[in-house]
Amino acid sequence: QVQLVESGGGLVQPGGSLRLSCAASGSILSINAMAWYRQAPGKERELVARITSGGSTNYADSVKGRFIISRDSASRFTIKYMVFLQINSLKPEDTAVYYCNAVCGPSDYWGQGTQVTVSS
Repeated sequence: QVQLVESGGGLVQPGGSLRLSCAASGSILSINAMAWYRQAPGKERELVARITSGGSTNYADSVKGRFIISRDSASRFTIKYMVFLQINSLKPEDTAVYYCNAVCGPSDYWGQGTQVTVSS
């Protein structure tokens, strides 16, 4: 079992930045990959960025060059494994609930989400 808690969302003006954090606890060493997804009102949840246990990353085309996923590698051997999403040059269409996801073998775990609203 893995528990995920997101933080860092909020209201930001277009062009602004935010840093989202995800704290993973529980069976941390069983995590194969961590990811951020988002879901805008009336739309399906979509993958934003993913980072594997080896550090490889991939991004949705819509966020490439603006979003950066990273991790605190050392924290994987503590009680909380931290993964971050730096989001820059925010646009109104980035408004969504952002969810942290952990993949552990055949299992998926989700956080409760953090709201990001981009508006002037």
